[in-house]
Amino acid sequence: MPYTTEEGGRLNNFAVEPKVYTAEPPSSTQKRNYIIGGVAGAFLVVALVFVAVAVSSAS
Repeated sequence: MPYTTEEGGRLNNFAVEPKVYTAEPPSSTQKRNYIIGGVAGAFLVVALVFVAVAVSSAS
């Protein structure tokens, strides 16, 4: 653990910093998967709204 000594003899403990790396842009397969996930999510939201409207208007 990295300790530093401040004025008056107090010890101060610092967390270990994580290793830093640069992010890489998504590949074409990852981009396709993001699009498929977005379309599936949008379809789910539209379907839930349709079900909510259908149930609320049922008498």
